[in-house]
Amino acid sequence: MALALSACSHQATSVVTAPAAGPATSVATPPPAAAASPAFQIPVEYYTLPNGLRVVLSPDHTAPTATVADYYAVGFRTEPRNRTGFAHLFEHLMFQGSQNLGKAEFIQLIQKNGGALNGSTRFDFTNYYEVVPSNKLETILWAEADRMRGLAINQSNLTNQQGVVKSEVRVNVLNQPYGSFPWIDMPMKANKNWNNAHNFYGDLKDLDAANLADTKTFFKTYYAPNNAVLAVVGDFEPAEAKAWVAKYYGNIPSAPQPPKPDLTEPRQEQEQRFAQDDKLATKPALAFAYHMPDRNTPEYYAMIMLDQILLQGNDSRLYQALVQKRGYSDAVSGGINSDLGNQFNYNGPMLWMGSLIYDPTVQADSVVRVLDQEVGKLAKNGIDQPTLDLAMVKIRSAFYDQMSGSTNFGRADLLAVFALFDNDPARINRLEAEFRKVTPELMQKTIREYLRPGNRTILTVNPLAKS
Repeated sequence: MALALSACSHQATSVVTAPAAGPATSVATPPPAAAASPAFQIPVEYYTLPNGLRVVLSPDHTAPTATVADYYAVGFRTEPRNRTGFAHLFEHLMFQGSQNLGKAEFIQLIQKNGGALNGSTRFDFTNYYEVVPSNKLETILWAEADRMRGLAINQSNLTNQQGVVKSEVRVNVLNQPYGSFPWIDMPMKANKNWNNAHNFYGDLKDLDAANLADTKTFFKTYYAPNNAVLAVVGDFEPAEAKAWVAKYYGNIPSAPQPPKPDLTEPRQEQEQRFAQDDKLATKPALAFAYHMPDRNTPEYYAMIMLDQILLQGNDSRLYQALVQKRGYSDAVSGGINSDLGNQFNYNGPMLWMGSLIYDPTVQADSVVRVLDQEVGKLAKNGIDQPTLDLAMVKIRSAFYDQMSGSTNFGRADLLAVFALFDNDPARINRLEAEFRKVTPELMQKTIREYLRPGNRTILTVNPLAKS
């Protein structure tokens, strides 16, 4: 699941269009007012092919590499009932060959050209990306389009990858202490809507039940160009890249899309508590989760800042209180969508979640009491401007870290998801301005509504293994 971060560009260009049927077009729009936008600007050109494929181009000539990222709007929340893990299974199938590339030849094509590649399945999308020397950009666009046009779907590949995924589940989850805690377990406890609450890694019986007809239908429906975004970042000339995209992707047919599932969660009014045994764990563990505000609302940005204050880094309130002051544990981890992405790349209900493995002499209620005390201090005393400013520094640092790196993946990821979910990849240049709108008053409002005990789920692990 872990993917690399990305590289940055200091070129100040912003070109945006809204996807629409008909020939591909791009219309320049003026950049936002200087007062509302940071000086750092990422170049964005956004357009749509006649078949519905949304394309984001972002040149960066810092290094002679290019990153290609295909994002499909199908993830854990979209997979069919009784087919848990199907979205993840399909991620594996995408590497089994296509019309013009045999089994494993896609991977070999990237690696033999000095490149790197990966793929992952998330709550609301499945992504595939490659980083190659820039002179191989056309080759990789051809190869990715070949997969979108016609994947090699046969019983042999399906059976083989069912076994691979089941082995992955056994190795990474079932036979590991805390293997599903809390990243799989907590959403299943805290959420009520099946789409958000099922075992997205996949029950073994559901993985066995996947059949060839289901697989072909899934591909035809969800891997169509009108359900996808292509992001190209790096050392290329936009006009040349646009010609290649049109050449290789333009004649792939679109497909009718099913209605989007209802992902809404009811407002949680009372705290939920759950406990589970772990036969491989030697120490107790505790996770807490609060339902997040809706994405892109003022409270959403405030909650991200609260995450920085309470949970992120050794200066955070919970690390100081639980680790430094009391020594309950040596670490507190978590965040917003922290196990399967970041606070931006999801598109539905989400949890703010934290967890720790703690000393057996400590009671779970003691950990929860410290959590309540730290949240209570913020609710009672308020959050002053210097604290907000420090949170802003941490957010900017994390953002620029994501935008800087040798693979350009961090930038490609945000551009792709903002196109996929918001039809607005240029939003990447307005994030800092949104955080600067957050006031101490908004922080207090957010704490009262979203960090109340009634909005919380507590999950504890009882260790059954001998230390």
